[in-house]
Amino acid sequence: MPIATGAANRDGETGERSTVQQVFVPLMAGLWLAWAVSWHLAALWRGRKREEAPRREYRLHFALAALGFFLTFLRWPPMAPLWDAGPLLGWTMVALTVAGLAFTWWARLHLGKLWAGGVVLREGHRVVDSGPYAIVRHPIYTGLFAAVIAMALVRATPSALLGAALFVLGFTLKARVEERFLETELPGYADYRHRVGMIVPGIG
Repeated sequence: MPIATGAANRDGETGERSTVQQVFVPLMAGLWLAWAVSWHLAALWRGRKREEAPRREYRLHFALAALGFFLTFLRWPPMAPLWDAGPLLGWTMVALTVAGLAFTWWARLHLGKLWAGGVVLREGHRVVDSGPYAIVRHPIYTGLFAAVIAMALVRATPSALLGAALFVLGFTLKARVEERFLETELPGYADYRHRVGMIVPGIG
């Protein structure tokens, strides 16, 4: 099929993109898009700010995560996949994406008006240690990491895998900033930190 091969070569890839990648990548991207739109709308549901950590303390971490996100999703730089995502891997990663994004929403709804995109204390802030927060201290990050890793495994390019690693690293470093801030500003958080794992249950 010279037309398909030529198109792939123009993108810097060798051979044709697998049919399953043409199905699963757009499907998972659509799930992410729906999540992003709903998440931004939900940002209107938040309480008044009481205290905030300086943004310079986590601005670089956020930029690192953003770079990782774009590397995971964009076909740049153009690279051939290291493996083809067959139906078993593809559908498993779609399920992992759904589960991860649903986990973030469970955490978001459980936090309610206490949620913040930055490192912030809201009025009436307290230690939330029930629901998903009884499983891990940062369930939103846990869900996002699962969904980003799922996309990287389906795309299977070195840039996507590197992007997922940078995404995880960036938000893990940001979570560390949050932890130091909350331990200082929120009574009871230090005890909670010792009882519940950070990103993975029982770890950190």
